[in-house]
This record gives sequence, structure tokens and C-alpha cells, in this order.
Amino acid sequence: MNGAPSLDEVDRTIINGLQGGFPVCERPYAAAAERLGLTEDVLLSRLQSLIERGLLSRFGPLYNAENLGGAVTLAALAAPRERYEEIAAEVNAFPEVAHNYEREHALNMWFVVAVEQPERRRQVLAEIERRTGCKVYDMPKLDEFFIGLRLEV
Repeated sequence: MNGAPSLDEVDRTIINGLQGGFPVCERPYAAAAERLGLTEDVLLSRLQSLIERGLLSRFGPLYNAENLGGAVTLAALAAPRERYEEIAAEVNAFPEVAHNYEREHALNMWFVVAVEQPERRRQVLAEIERRTGCKVYDMPKLDEFFIGLRLEV
């Protein structure tokens, strides 16, 4: 994508208005749409468009896996440049991989793994290592800090 993303006022209203909370009720999209001054159909189609255009990578809840009995870890690996896309696809194929970011660093691929059972964390990382042939560095969270962040567009 070159330059600034193409967002109209409705897209901006949706992105800004849905940060930091989403209704928990029988028809959450209808309730959110009403709060934003939109119809449910418009909200749903706009969210789909934002995802299809790559302006949103995902739209969904963030769960605290540890509080639900699971585990989360940050992991990294050094993907050879010529195999980067292949390795990224392999890593992203795991349903436990929540995020994956390219970095300008010797460890150029960083990703978050969230699992339902704590013992599954090591299994997923070992399988990623086996499938990619790259050593995976496991960096589990020691402490958690919550910083509220809103990115107005």
C-alpha cells in the first residue's frame, strides 16, 4: 500500500468508535451501529471492506488466555530472506498464532502464540520449529501491564 490509506468519514467513525469496547448483547452489531449512527448492514459491510482492503487485519475480541486457563507467549525466529514468505505462511497456518510481525532485526519474524492449555505452548513452538527448520525463541510474559491505547484516524 502506497501513501495514506483511503478512509472516508464513515470508515473513520467506525474505527474510532469501536476502539475500546463492543456491546455484549443479543445483537451486538446492531447496537454498535446504532451508537455510531449507522445501520447494522452498513456497519457489517464496512467492516468486511476494511478487512478485505487490508486496512484492518482482524476484527474480534482479545481474550486473556491465562485467566481462561491457557497461556500466551511472544516468539521470534530468524527467517532467511529468500524463504520469508514461505515461513510466514507456515507460522500463520497455526490457529494458535494470533499476530505475526516482520522486524528489521536478526530475529526478523515475531509472533504471538495463544493456547487453551499451557502445555500446548511448547508443542506449538516445537512444531513451528520442526516445520520451518528455524530455531524458535520463546519469550513468555513475566509481568503484565495494561496501557490503554486509542489510535484516532
